[in-house]
Amino acid sequence: MSDVVSLEIVFDAAAEAAVRREWRLLADAGLPSQARHTGASNRPHVTLLVRPRVAAVATDALERRVPLPMTLGAPLLFGGGRSRVLARSVVPDAALLDLHAAVHAWAGSGDDAPHTGVGEWMPHVTLARRVPLDRVGEALLALGAEGGEPIDARAIGLRRWDAATRTVSHLAGRGTLEPC
Repeated sequence: MSDVVSLEIVFDAAAEAAVRREWRLLADAGLPSQARHTGASNRPHVTLLVRPRVAAVATDALERRVPLPMTLGAPLLFGGGRSRVLARSVVPDAALLDLHAAVHAWAGSGDDAPHTGVGEWMPHVTLARRVPLDRVGEALLALGAEGGEPIDARAIGLRRWDAATRTVSHLAGRGTLEPC
């Protein structure tokens, strides 16, 4: 799935700054980090849905879903082979799971990426991609105490990312699309 559309949650300024601090800690330690991704659309987010195409989404219904309190939890690892994705877990609660299910219902059926489908979703915020296995411990140490403390966050907006056109569209809430 290289040309995909994703629907994503964006955070309040304090939570976004906390995640960006963790990106910077990794980069300053010479490790892979989302801080190295300098695209204008790069910002901390939680992906709700990924698929090749997404029909128009009922933005008026989404608007009523934000703001939404969230907790970013402990670091976790994804992947196989010689590297891992390092991410912050997102503690799912009923409201978040309901938002996820509602987004999928509004988007209709489609060819969802396995990690975003209803019943398979693992909500997370990516900190780094392609962390070599032999540097995972170093990455966790670089996060230090900050990586172990929960981050209180608020989902303040929803956006749509189109990988083919490299464009971001605001869907709901008051989340700005400019990076901090």
